Amino acid sequence: MESIANPWLWAAFFSVVIIMLAIDLFWVGGGKQHKVSVKEAAIWSGIWVSVSMLFAAGLWLYLNNTVGEQIATAKTLEYVTGYLIEKSLAIDNVFVWLMIFTVFAIPADLQKRVLVLGVIGAIVMRTIMIFAGAWLITQFHWLLYVFGVFLLFTGIKMWLAAEQQPDLANSKIVLWLRRRYNITEQLEGEKFFVKRFVDGRWVRYATPLFLVLVLVEFSDLIFAVDSIPAIFAITTDPFIVLTSNIFAILGLRSMYFLLADMADRFSLLKYGLALVLVFIGIKMMLIDLMKIPTALSLCVVATIIATSVILSLRKNRKEAEGSAE
Repeated sequence: MESIANPWLWAAFFSVVIIMLAIDLFWVGGGKQHKVSVKEAAIWSGIWVSVSMLFAAGLWLYLNNTVGEQIATAKTLEYVTGYLIEKSLAIDNVFVWLMIFTVFAIPADLQKRVLVLGVIGAIVMRTIMIFAGAWLITQFHWLLYVFGVFLLFTGIKMWLAAEQQPDLANSKIVLWLRRRYNITEQLEGEKFFVKRFVDGRWVRYATPLFLVLVLVEFSDLIFAVDSIPAIFAITTDPFIVLTSNIFAILGLRSMYFLLADMADRFSLLKYGLALVLVFIGIKMMLIDLMKIPTALSLCVVATIIATSVILSLRKNRKEAEGSAE
């Protein structure tokens, strides 16, 4: 697998990730059960984005001094474009988390632990999938076309199903878990498992919070399957793919608490994300026929996302004005 990274770059990246994860786990909120305020979520969301952009600046400076300005600019653009794509698709993942917590009536002060474990699980899954995908592409170039077709149909499917709400409580994975485990009727704080004395013996029970954790991890897997092929349309360098992915999902917990009360305000965002997947799918299918510049891809993706957000806010304002009359 060809990459611009050397051991020093890998070490710098993993050091930043470990430090930020440690801060998120042991400092933010002190690891205590509490409700994250919108102000706290906004501050930490800004910090996560700032760290991601500082990493981009550091990457450019390092590459500029080692391999030249042209490669430094190209690789940094790939990173920023991949970060924007992954961050945009992650917003949809956040809204799915919100639906999961709502369906299972998980209070805000119990959501933090699930989200932390969800982010860690997403990091592990994506790291494995990215290295596996990068290796497969180096061995079988035609897989890029397969990814392109997959993203095209995924985008179309997302557009057509934008208004549908999944029945999470009766999903196949939840029904399978209910058949396999004894499930308590009530939450048991932040515990995923408890023991109950039944018929003269101790029986292990899973709690509804465990069901929620499984659904969160499963949703991470589904979104990884959608989003990782998208960034391979921008670059096949595993370092750029991994860094843009990981930095995009590191701040998901803060972004969740920031957007939790605003999900209804972005009703058209799913359509924008669907168009992004369609565009990336077409770009990937044309990869050997027409090379779409990374800077142009960045502009197209940013324009689609910004337009869908603006139209969502305008739609909400018109609906509010109509209901007030």
